[in-house]
This record gives sequence, C-alpha cells and structure tokens, in this order.
Amino acid sequence: MAWDPASYVAVDRYPVGAPHDDPHRRDVVASLHATLAADGVARLPGFLRPEAVAAVAADVDRCAAGGHLEDVWGTPYLGLPDDSFPEGHPQRTSVHSLTRVLAYDLVPRDCPIRVLYEWDRLTDWIAGIVGRGALYRMDDPLGALNLTRMEEEHVQGWHYDSTDFVVSVAIRSSESGGDFECAPSTRTDDDENYDDVARILAGEAGASVVRYPMEPGTLMVFEGRRSLHRVSPVTGPVARIVALLGYDTAPGTESSDLLKLVRYGRTEALSTPT
Repeated sequence: MAWDPASYVAVDRYPVGAPHDDPHRRDVVASLHATLAADGVARLPGFLRPEAVAAVAADVDRCAAGGHLEDVWGTPYLGLPDDSFPEGHPQRTSVHSLTRVLAYDLVPRDCPIRVLYEWDRLTDWIAGIVGRGALYRMDDPLGALNLTRMEEEHVQGWHYDSTDFVVSVAIRSSESGGDFECAPSTRTDDDENYDDVARILAGEAGASVVRYPMEPGTLMVFEGRRSLHRVSPVTGPVARIVALLGYDTAPGTESSDLLKLVRYGRTEALSTPT
C-alpha cells in the first residue's frame, strides 16, 4: 500500500494537496504570501504533526555522529573580513557559527522530512507562498535538505543568507537559548545600512530585533537575503534540531564546492547513499 506523505501534515489547517482553486487553500496561501511580503517571514505553526516531529528528532539523534561539525568564523556577508574597511565596520567584523549538520545524503530515505521534501505537492505549496513562479528542489546531493543539530554552546552568528528565501521546519527546541532572532529588512538593493548592522553586531539593536519562538512542527519561510539574523547560543543538555529545505526559482541549482566543504566537510556525496 502506497504511503501518503500528507499524513504527516496538518492538512485540515494547511491543505497542501488540495487543488489550486480550492477556496480554503487559496485563502490560506494568499494570507501567508501577504504576511511574507509585509514582514519577510511567514510562519505555519503546527504544520508537521507531532508524531512526524518525534520521528525526525529520533532519526537526527541516531545519525548525528555522522554529521559534520561546521565551525567557522566569517563576516555577516559570508566572507572573510575586509581590512580596507575601518575597525568595527560590519565588513570587517567576524561572527562565529558552530553547528552539527546532516547533509542530504545522510538523511534516511524514510525520514518524514525527507519524504515531504521530495513530495511535489509540498514544492507547489511553498511556491504559492513565495509567489515567484515555479519552484524547484535544489539539485544538490549535500545541500538540498539539511538537518541541523545544535548542542550546548552551539551558535549561528549574525548573517545574511546567500539565497532569497529559506524554508525551515522546527523539530526540537533547546532547554534555553537557541532563539531565532532577526532584524527584518535590514538592507535593500541600494543600501546596506551598515550603521544599523554595526549596532546589531555590537548588541545595541534594541527593538529592531524580533525573536521568533522555536515551536516544534512550525514551518517557516524567511527572506534571509535582506534580513540580518542569527541563532543565539544554545544552553542546556537538550539539542536544538531544525530541518532546512532548499528550493530555487531555477532548476539544477547546486551549492559551490567551497560552501560544501565548509558546511559538510566534503564536496561529494557518499558512494552508498542512506
């Protein structure tokens, strides 16, 4: 009997598999698209059912030892400090990221989040929220789908993403810390807004930084290229787990070898996939 991936989704609230002309689907997608356009973030609490959340967490805990410990310093712009800028400038300021990452080829084929990611109807659903035409899953054997496991003292420093948007699913929150924090619309195509970025890096952001709760089962679409964001240091014995789902508006997209080496510790997929 064929297994239906929709069984892992709260389809009564989020009608992922419904036709495009279904009124409920149309209203939900339109509302989420409007929220993303206005705030740079669209959150879908309770998207993944509790039993699926538990199954994904168990898979990550079981496979964690095979993941790569990404331990890197760099600027918020994902590059090396540029000494041509003055002391204290964001382009010269390094931030630390320390995260254990399971690449796509290490995620078990029957893991609920992998099955959902490979489901065309989920891709179509995300495309409706983003509103930029057709979307394609990344053609990257390592970076298409990631599961991150952040243990005590792990952190993701303030940064911008290299892609227009990121899709994540919260799987498990840490005992404390591990908050997703962002400063919405920090930069535009015409203005990097370095003064505000410098204040954020110096811990002087005040109300310009928004903290989003880490609620297991929540799917989030986030425009990370324009909004400075981080994950605060994790404290306590409970590891924070998040799934990152990679999409692009063009087919065949793949990460650079440098990014693969930094994030996964290798550039090639395993010869015997999981």
